[in-house]
Amino acid sequence: MADSVVMVALHGERGRFGGRVRLGIPTDTAQWPDVADELAECLISAGKERDDRPAAIIVYLCQEPAAGESGKDVKDRLRPLAQRLRTACGALDVPVLEALCLSNGRFWSYCCPDFRCCPAEGTPMVMPGTSVMAAAAAYAGMQVRGSLKEMEARLRPRTGPRAVEQEKALDTAAGALVPHMLRRDGATAVRRETLDRAGAMIRRFRLDTPSGSNRARDACDDALITDSEAAALILGLQDRVTRDRAAEWMDGPAAAPALRLWRALARRCAGGYAEHAVAPLTLTGWVCWSTEDGPSARVALSCALALDPDYTFAQLLHRAINEGLDPEPLRRCLREQHQEAGSDTEAPTSSTAPAAKETPRPTKRSGPPRSGSAGRPRGPRGATGPGSRTTDGRGRRRAGRDGSRR
Repeated sequence: MADSVVMVALHGERGRFGGRVRLGIPTDTAQWPDVADELAECLISAGKERDDRPAAIIVYLCQEPAAGESGKDVKDRLRPLAQRLRTACGALDVPVLEALCLSNGRFWSYCCPDFRCCPAEGTPMVMPGTSVMAAAAAYAGMQVRGSLKEMEARLRPRTGPRAVEQEKALDTAAGALVPHMLRRDGATAVRRETLDRAGAMIRRFRLDTPSGSNRARDACDDALITDSEAAALILGLQDRVTRDRAAEWMDGPAAAPALRLWRALARRCAGGYAEHAVAPLTLTGWVCWSTEDGPSARVALSCALALDPDYTFAQLLHRAINEGLDPEPLRRCLREQHQEAGSDTEAPTSSTAPAAKETPRPTKRSGPPRSGSAGRPRGPRGATGPGSRTTDGRGRRRAGRDGSRR
């Protein structure tokens, strides 16, 4: 959890772990008081809503040293944030039992003044893989996910020449999608084609399961999907209804290959299409949570919300995970939706026609608008009306944005 504030609620006399919240440490120290207050309120109010108010809280500040810093320097620099978190929780009548700084392979306590157990140079953390818990997890077949940076790297967009080629494929697919959507019942056809294509890709991924390290597995997955196939899926998933139907691949034999596909698509959102990764990232987080991989789900959803903080589906999932809710009610709802759709296959194959505002966004995001464009009307994201698109200076159309994505 590098570069993060993590707060864990404790319940009962025996300190049972409960809800938890995590947020990247703001670089602007002026934001620390507001962030501390909001995190404390979020964690404690979540317990109130479930009639399970926390008895205490543990705070972790995790950050690696910058150039020229030591772990102790990080601990001293973050001390005001730790103190503010402690007072914010105390103001809500929930004490902070312990506040720790984790940096450079060591940890320090902000609460314990005894240098016999908490030396000034910090206490070394147990090396990964050497603890009894690590051995038990390996024996049980649990997969090692890696550090936060490693998990984020699996979702990061391509760079270099491969990114250029993928962006060209996205441009081509976007250009072909516009006239297709403008036809009669075009939106419905695009949804059906996207879901059929995704189902075919999931079957392809299932038949070719890679092995080795996570990096090697991801490379194999990337080789299973062409640039044009990825482009068509990325653009199709910008539609809310299509994304919700794709979320039905969340358990059973389809879950693992679907997760690999969503990760691969997130890595293909290169260049000006970076924000298009929000949909596959959210689907990644949903499948991880549905399959009881909470840490990976939090990472994927945090990446999605970093790109679009107003993406409602990611917001709801992120809050549900942090509040310790059970994903089964949502899984049950999706199963019923699938049955009502009348599909007799393992995956969704069609959907009903929604309003025009829910159709896919056909083109990529570009930079700031040209001069004179500020007064132009902008329709909802994904709208097909002519007032919702502007040009990017090269004759191509791009989608408007007003924060209406869900």
